[in-house]
Amino acid sequence: QVQLVESGGGLVQAGGPLRLPCAASAPLFSINAMRWYRRAPGKERALVAIVTSGDRTNYADSVKGRFTVSRDNAKNTVYLQMNSLSPEDTAVYYCNALIQVRSDSATFRYWGQGTQVTVSS
Repeated sequence: QVQLVESGGGLVQAGGPLRLPCAASAPLFSINAMRWYRRAPGKERALVAIVTSGDRTNYADSVKGRFTVSRDNAKNTVYLQMNSLSPEDTAVYYCNALIQVRSDSATFRYWGQGTQVTVSS
Protein backbone atom coordinates (compact mmCIF):
# COMPACT_ATOMS: atom_id res chain seq x y z
CA GLN A 1 0.00 0.00 0.00
CA VAL A 2 1.38 3.38 -0.95
CA GLN A 3 2.06 5.84 1.83
CA LEU A 4 3.57 9.30 1.79
CA VAL A 5 6.20 9.74 4.47
CA GLU A 6 7.42 13.21 5.45
CA SER A 7 10.56 13.90 7.41
CA GLY A 8 12.92 16.75 8.15
CA GLY A 9 10.78 18.72 10.58
CA GLY A 10 12.09 20.10 13.83
CA LEU A 11 13.04 23.21 15.73
CA VAL A 12 14.94 25.94 13.91
CA GLN A 13 15.88 29.51 14.73
CA ALA A 14 14.34 32.39 12.85
CA GLY A 15 16.23 33.12 9.67
CA GLY A 16 17.42 29.56 9.32
CA PRO A 17 16.71 26.94 6.67
CA LEU A 18 14.99 23.58 6.75
CA ARG A 19 14.36 20.99 4.08
CA LEU A 20 11.38 18.67 4.12
CA PRO A 21 11.38 15.52 1.99
CA CYS A 22 8.26 13.50 1.34
CA ALA A 23 8.62 10.10 -0.25
CA ALA A 24 6.17 7.51 -1.49
CA SER A 25 6.84 4.28 0.36
CA ALA A 26 5.91 1.70 -2.25
CA PRO A 27 6.29 1.16 -5.99
CA LEU A 28 3.73 2.97 -8.09
CA PHE A 29 2.91 3.78 -11.68
CA SER A 30 2.86 7.58 -11.71
CA ILE A 31 2.57 10.68 -9.57
CA ASN A 32 0.86 13.75 -10.90
CA ALA A 33 0.82 17.04 -8.99
CA MET A 34 2.54 17.10 -5.61
CA ARG A 35 1.64 19.69 -2.99
CA TRP A 36 2.73 20.92 0.40
CA TYR A 37 0.17 22.20 2.89
CA ARG A 38 0.56 23.49 6.41
CA ARG A 39 -1.68 23.93 9.40
CA ALA A 40 -0.57 26.60 11.83
CA PRO A 41 -1.90 26.63 15.40
CA GLY A 42 -5.48 27.86 15.43
CA LYS A 43 -5.66 28.18 11.66
CA GLU A 44 -7.07 26.22 8.74
CA ARG A 45 -4.87 24.05 6.60
CA ALA A 46 -3.41 26.12 3.79
CA LEU A 47 -1.71 25.33 0.50
CA VAL A 48 1.96 26.29 0.54
CA ALA A 49 3.37 25.06 -2.77
CA ILE A 50 2.65 22.85 -5.73
CA VAL A 51 4.81 21.18 -8.36
CA THR A 52 3.16 19.59 -11.36
CA SER A 53 4.27 16.53 -13.28
CA GLY A 54 5.77 18.98 -15.77
CA ASP A 55 7.77 20.69 -13.00
CA ARG A 56 5.70 23.85 -13.01
CA THR A 57 5.56 25.39 -9.56
CA ASN A 58 3.34 27.79 -7.70
CA TYR A 59 3.51 29.21 -4.20
CA ALA A 60 1.43 30.90 -1.59
CA ASP A 61 2.21 34.61 -1.44
CA SER A 62 3.47 34.25 2.12
CA VAL A 63 6.33 31.95 1.08
CA LYS A 64 7.26 33.24 -2.38
CA GLY A 65 10.96 33.94 -2.64
CA ARG A 66 11.73 31.92 0.51
CA PHE A 67 10.44 28.40 -0.20
CA THR A 68 11.27 26.17 -3.14
CA VAL A 69 9.37 23.02 -4.08
CA SER A 70 10.98 20.36 -6.24
CA ARG A 71 10.55 16.72 -7.08
CA ASP A 72 12.72 13.73 -7.89
CA ASN A 73 10.62 11.41 -10.00
CA ALA A 74 13.17 8.61 -9.85
CA LYS A 75 12.81 8.58 -6.07
CA ASN A 76 9.06 9.39 -5.98
CA THR A 77 9.95 12.22 -3.64
CA VAL A 78 8.93 15.85 -3.30
CA TYR A 79 10.99 18.38 -1.38
CA LEU A 80 10.23 21.67 0.28
CA GLN A 81 13.30 23.83 0.82
CA MET A 82 12.44 26.54 3.33
CA ASN A 83 14.76 29.49 3.81
CA SER A 84 14.57 32.65 5.90
CA LEU A 85 12.12 30.98 8.24
CA SER A 86 10.09 33.09 10.63
CA PRO A 87 7.94 32.16 13.65
CA GLU A 88 4.90 32.64 11.39
CA ASP A 89 6.02 29.55 9.49
CA THR A 90 5.50 27.37 12.55
CA ALA A 91 3.03 24.68 11.56
CA VAL A 92 2.52 21.03 10.80
CA TYR A 93 3.50 20.49 7.19
CA TYR A 94 1.76 17.88 5.07
CA CYS A 95 2.56 16.58 1.64
CA ASN A 96 -0.11 15.53 -0.77
CA ALA A 97 0.08 13.80 -4.12
CA LEU A 98 -2.16 12.48 -6.86
CA ILE A 99 -0.96 8.93 -7.38
CA GLN A 100 -1.80 6.23 -9.85
CA VAL A 101 -0.62 3.00 -8.26
CA ARG A 102 -0.97 0.79 -11.35
CA SER A 103 -1.41 1.57 -15.01
CA ASP A 104 -4.97 0.22 -14.88
CA SER A 105 -6.00 1.90 -11.62
CA ALA A 106 -7.62 5.23 -10.93
CA THR A 107 -5.74 8.23 -9.57
CA PHE A 108 -6.23 8.97 -5.90
CA ARG A 109 -5.08 11.71 -3.56
CA TYR A 110 -2.73 10.61 -0.81
CA TRP A 111 -1.66 12.51 2.31
CA GLY A 112 1.37 12.23 4.49
CA GLN A 113 1.11 12.08 8.27
CA GLY A 114 2.57 15.54 8.76
CA THR A 115 5.81 16.84 10.22
CA GLN A 116 6.08 19.59 12.81
CA VAL A 117 8.15 22.67 12.02
CA THR A 118 8.74 25.09 14.86
CA VAL A 119 10.58 28.35 14.30
CA SER A 120 11.88 30.13 17.38
CA SER A 121 12.39 33.89 17.51
